[in-house]
Amino acid sequence: MARDADVVVVGGGVVGLATAAALARAGREVWLLERRAGLGQETTSRNSEVIHAGLYYPEGSLKARLCVAGREALYARCARHGIPHRRLGKLVVAVTPEEVASLEALRARGTANGAPDLAILDAAELRAREPAVRGIAALWSPATGIVDAAALCASFAAEAEAHGALVALRTDVVAIEAASGGWRVEAVDATGERARFACGAVVNAAGLAADALAARAGFDVDARGYRIRPCKGDYFALAPRAPLRLEALVYPLPTGAGLGVHATLDLGGRIRFGPDAEYVERLDYAVDPRKAAAFAGAVQRYLPDVRAEWLVPDQAGIRPKLAGPGEGFRDFVVAEESAAGFPGFVNCLGIESPGLTAATAIAERVVELLR
Repeated sequence: MARDADVVVVGGGVVGLATAAALARAGREVWLLERRAGLGQETTSRNSEVIHAGLYYPEGSLKARLCVAGREALYARCARHGIPHRRLGKLVVAVTPEEVASLEALRARGTANGAPDLAILDAAELRAREPAVRGIAALWSPATGIVDAAALCASFAAEAEAHGALVALRTDVVAIEAASGGWRVEAVDATGERARFACGAVVNAAGLAADALAARAGFDVDARGYRIRPCKGDYFALAPRAPLRLEALVYPLPTGAGLGVHATLDLGGRIRFGPDAEYVERLDYAVDPRKAAAFAGAVQRYLPDVRAEWLVPDQAGIRPKLAGPGEGFRDFVVAEESAAGFPGFVNCLGIESPGLTAATAIAERVVELLR
């Protein structure tokens, strides 16, 4: 089969872009197809932009290993390319005696995963570090930071194109089928024109649409546990004149489908609270202003001075989770699917947090899978 490209990467979020850059750098002819008009416009741009240290994930899991490897690679990339970022550190706060044991367990897990220099602070140490925060203890993670996700995506896109990759926007993949020695892909552009082309391998980095793309290629996504369960998280911003200042990120202990409503800073110092977690049937990014009271109540556990009237709706994001409501931990899927009868097809599914942190490490794993 004559090939138009070695590898087609579907999805122009941070994982797809990192993968395209890594493959192109390795000498592969790469096409990246993104259905939207810009890069990184879904999950990548609608999160806390946190560089995670690796606290939360079971030891040995892909989330743990790729988060730690990706964290160091991300900091190095930011320094090398001038990508805006800050290593602010993070506090995970215990507010009741019962939570202190969970804090100790989180430190043990994070240390086992490779999160460096974790320390338990007592109430006085916590207050000295962040006077507005109240708790009886806190876990300090100095390796946690924030990054400009849009600038990170732009750096990956520039690298991919510099090594010969083609990046096509407004290009929706509508069909994929196995062919002799590879895959045939059919896509529709913004004008409605259809194109068919051939490639040796496909990387499914389609985020919220990754299960639909896998189904188009012939996977039984329910039988394989590949069904995406969209989980929405809203954010509220602190009003500019509100009398609250923070120097670090502040989190509660994780509960439910997310990490709890936490306080993050952007690179301009603006404080945001979120996200909450609500499974949804459709993609809707509106933020209900009536949630302000509930958000304030959640945040007051560790920032007691916060008031609902200080909070203004900011943005929402939707996580491409594999775990449904009440289900346990689900790891990333980063798998070359020859064993399932789909040689040369790599699925990247369920890439929620810490996907931004792990993107470079996910990309290197895909390169290895396609060697």
